[in-house]
Amino acid sequence: MNVSRLPSRLALVGGTAVSSVLLLSSAAYAHVTVQPQGQAAKGGYATVNFKVPNERDGASTVKLEVTLPTDHPLASVMPQPVPGWTVVVEKAKLAKPLEVHGKKITEAPSKITWTASGSKIEPGRFQQFPVSLGRLPEDTDQLVFKALQTYDNKEVVRWIEEPAEGAAEPDSPAPVLKLAAAAEDGHHAKAGAAGAARAADENQTKTAAASADVSDTTARVLGVVGILVGAVGIAYGVLAGRRRSA
Repeated sequence: MNVSRLPSRLALVGGTAVSSVLLLSSAAYAHVTVQPQGQAAKGGYATVNFKVPNERDGASTVKLEVTLPTDHPLASVMPQPVPGWTVVVEKAKLAKPLEVHGKKITEAPSKITWTASGSKIEPGRFQQFPVSLGRLPEDTDQLVFKALQTYDNKEVVRWIEEPAEGAAEPDSPAPVLKLAAAAEDGHHAKAGAAGAARAADENQTKTAAASADVSDTTARVLGVVGILVGAVGIAYGVLAGRRRSA
């Protein structure tokens, strides 16, 4: 066995293990999402954030396009201004008019597009795009927002796959907003506030659990690397002793 090559082999093993952990962690959190999930009450209004992480090392995100659901249209969509970005809300005619507060709505927002105008989402960063939505439908438990993320190298990532209940998460999942049941007394604002509090707690719990899982995985891998380091060190010492004796 060539003792002089042990340090380089050890470095290769350790580097590979740590890189694997980092890749797994990045893949778990690189999706475009709508947050906080589960905060919105059916029949009410909610302010949500479309969270866009940059998952490329050599390119920056310069555009986000979010398609609004047509099967459950939203009468009101109001984006909050984001410095360094322009926003456009497109509308489309409805096959079936909506009735909101006693008024018939014949068209509804169908798409929101944010375009960089002096700002970008650089590698290792993320940006949130706040939007007020309403009135939320009462005949579904979730809203799916298909999204396109464009980079300055012209690459387009399509976050459009709808998650299926009981199935594994798809490779490019669409952002999903969970809807909570409205209060029986019909006070949607109160229901929305209660739903927001519950969702915040649930989101924190899920985030903590996910972080714990990643930390546990990292600890295990580093533990294995530590064992390998120890074993190689012992072998190196024994061989070095034999060489000195010889």
